[in-house]
Amino acid sequence: MNTRSEPATPSSFVTITRRDGPADLEYRWVGLPHGESAHPVVVFLHEGLGSVSMWHDFPQRFCAAHGLTGLVYSRFGYGQSSVRPRDAALAPRYLHEQAHEDLPALLRTLEIRRPWLFGHSDGGSIALLYASRFPEHVSGIVVLAPHIFVEENTVAGLRAARAAFENGTLTQRLARHHRDVDSVFHGWNDAWLSPAFHGWNIEAEVARIRCPVLAVQGENDEYATLEQIEGIRRLCPQTRLLVLPGCGHIPHRERAEEVIDAAGAFITGG
Repeated sequence: MNTRSEPATPSSFVTITRRDGPADLEYRWVGLPHGESAHPVVVFLHEGLGSVSMWHDFPQRFCAAHGLTGLVYSRFGYGQSSVRPRDAALAPRYLHEQAHEDLPALLRTLEIRRPWLFGHSDGGSIALLYASRFPEHVSGIVVLAPHIFVEENTVAGLRAARAAFENGTLTQRLARHHRDVDSVFHGWNDAWLSPAFHGWNIEAEVARIRCPVLAVQGENDEYATLEQIEGIRRLCPQTRLLVLPGCGHIPHRERAEEVIDAAGAFITGG
């Protein structure tokens, strides 16, 4: 399979109206031009510290391999999108707000109908929440290392990330991808480590999902156990699982070819 990628196109910006006012979101089209693929648009939803640029060339490679059109965007506060004020703490329902408010606003504005959602980590949880709330507006979802509840190793991984950020190891790497790296990191890390988040659980929402689901996770995921995706399958019997031995929290980087093959076949029916 040839997954050679073309040079990245510059990002564009679109304005959406959020509950606290307008925000400019960074986005980029990849793969076939919008309207030219035989399949719905694939919308890529990044992780808790992610952005358009932190996907690197994976979305382009994925779409090029399967004749797909993809949309990659940075959520409010991430990448080159509008910066979230540092004193605006993220509430425990921030993933619900992204799935129920910001993502629908973006899709309406860009005239994307019934997309496939491809989410990693936080983005996977957003995909699950969107599919639960808007079953008629989604073709299916692919979720990599999603969270449906908080586990002990999730908390341990978050504490390790905080230590790496405070000693500068993680800060330097993230700063290349975000306008305000402190806002991005502390918004995410403070929210997940807050006592109010310990009881966060979306199993009831997941049980309402009716679209096709592919759930992917590495056996060595440092932020969660396989109970996350096995729980999804119990709640959604139509779910297919892909468990990757020797893989950590970022399957699309650590095992890119396997993810490209499996998720592409799932979306296209190949």
